[in-house]
Amino acid sequence: MLPDGSLANRVVLVTGGGSGLGRAMALELGRLGAKVAVLGRRHEPLEETIAQLGGKGFAAPADVREPEAVAAAFDAAESELGPITTLVNNAAGNFHVRAEELSPNGWRAVVGIVLDGTFHCSRELGRRVIERGADNAQIVNIVASYAWTGGPGTVHSAAAKAGVVNLTRTLAVEWAPHGIRVNAISPGPVDTEETRERLWPTEEIREHVLRRVPLRRFGTPDEIAHACAYLVSDYAAYITGDVLTVDGGAWLEQGMFSS
Repeated sequence: MLPDGSLANRVVLVTGGGSGLGRAMALELGRLGAKVAVLGRRHEPLEETIAQLGGKGFAAPADVREPEAVAAAFDAAESELGPITTLVNNAAGNFHVRAEELSPNGWRAVVGIVLDGTFHCSRELGRRVIERGADNAQIVNIVASYAWTGGPGTVHSAAAKAGVVNLTRTLAVEWAPHGIRVNAISPGPVDTEETRERLWPTEEIREHVLRRVPLRRFGTPDEIAHACAYLVSDYAAYITGDVLTVDGGAWLEQGMFSS
């Protein structure tokens, strides 16, 4: 765990910051001293996150699929908190569906949020940092291991996340001369109220998922938040273009290791 105040020189914007992992990361970054803005489509959950930050922070309602709305959200957050140094691209959309049953609108919605949204927000930060001539900025993208293993029922999300993995590595190389580090986190099964309701609603399903995690437990939102804090901190100053997998070894349960 990083020491208190270790991120005091960071101004962070977390997309999808109104709930789940986004809220957990926002709270942890705030605890460590960062100034935090949270972005999402609905104002009320964002305000709940700000309340948990002790009222310190900024709520920026916006749809990441709309570049003009993203730019306006950055403008508003910077007016309140100062120049943004750090971006966490957490906004996502997903639902289980067979590929042959996926509608074009369903495809566009998920790819638009995950891939397009990550690009729009990253570009906005990159342009501002480069224009300012700053030399210490960070982007963390949230992906998933099915981006490289595949995952039945997730063709839209898997394709979009695979694009984000490539985006992470491409921007890491392109923006390194500008002092912008770009990394990603691939969380495994994390136990939250939403995942309990949507992904493992019965004890049978829950046990099936746990059997495929070598550590035989779910992750916690705090563990993902700690990984994010590390990647945006100076402790990770020589890390860029990487994907940190935080899943208890779950993705290794593919192929010859499956049980």
